This record gives sequence, C-alpha cells and structure tokens, in this order.
Amino acid sequence: MHSIKTVIIAAAAAALLSDSALAFPYDFGRPATKEEMALWDIDVRPDGTGLPPGGGTVAEGKAIYADNCEGCHGEAGQGGIKDRLVGGQGTLATGHPVKTIGSFWPYATTLYDYIRRAMPYPAPGSLSDDETYALVAYLLNLNGIVPEDARLDQSNLAKIRMPNRDGFVPDPEFRTITNSR
Repeated sequence: MHSIKTVIIAAAAAALLSDSALAFPYDFGRPATKEEMALWDIDVRPDGTGLPPGGGTVAEGKAIYADNCEGCHGEAGQGGIKDRLVGGQGTLATGHPVKTIGSFWPYATTLYDYIRRAMPYPAPGSLSDDETYALVAYLLNLNGIVPEDARLDQSNLAKIRMPNRDGFVPDPEFRTITNSR
C-alpha cells in the first residue's frame, strides 16, 4: 500500500512539472541596460585595453598599502600571513621558486586588474581607480621595476616591461583568438 501512495504522488508531481506547466511565462527581472553592463565590464588586458582614466604615484601607493594591504602581506610586501609580493627575482628556475609580482607576473596590467577586482580583503573593489594605480606603482617600485618618483596611469602602465614577460609562452591553439573589443 505504501508503494502505491508513492507512485501516485510521483505521478502527480510529474503532471505538475509537465511541459504545459513549465510553459507558464515567468516574468523575472529585466534585461540589463548598457550602463549596468559597463559596471561589470572592467577587465584589463595585457595591452592596456580596459584601463580606466586616472593615475597614482609610488608615494600615494605607500599610504594606501599601509592602510589596506600591510595587515595581510606584511611591511613592504613581505612577512605577512598571506602571499609574499616582493622579491624572488632569479628564483623561478631554481628548486625553490619564489613567485611574486616582481619575479613571476608577466604584465603590470594584470596586477592592476587583479587588485581592482579582488583586493583588498575583505572589501574587493573598494579602491578607486586612482588608488589602484597608486598601489600598483608602489608594489612595482618595491620590486625594483619602476623608480620611486613614478606616476602610473592609463597611458604608461601597459608599457612597463615586467621581468618575467618572456617566461610565459602562449598555447598556439589560442593565438588565433581575436580581440573582441
């Protein structure tokens, strides 16, 4: 008897979920506007496509780092509870590679993109574009990539040649993908 009830309940549920029941036109939400989509379209490519207007200096970045990053990454990008950000140059081909911004990352624009999207913890996306440029300038300076008086912006960030730029070899299968922007 128990199995007959189970079959009847299953048949009733199947009827409710039939094509006619699913054909009910749900009216949830609305299409996003171009302005709303632009808020999410913030990726920055290696060639600098997608970098916003603005800029920042090493000195400005030092203060931003102290307020937002030092607690996790340590003073001057080392010794914190999270990833080390500074040093490691020349270690990638050794038995103990130290992967940092200065030793591993191939593009300065990737650093900007990552900080803009994912940092600082626990409030990603809370830095302004100018603050992000300044923080990138500071971190690149700590790694000996830009001078202490550097000011980074939309016009010069993509021109920075990172030490490991040639350490990444694109897969030939993906070289034919064209830029969709």
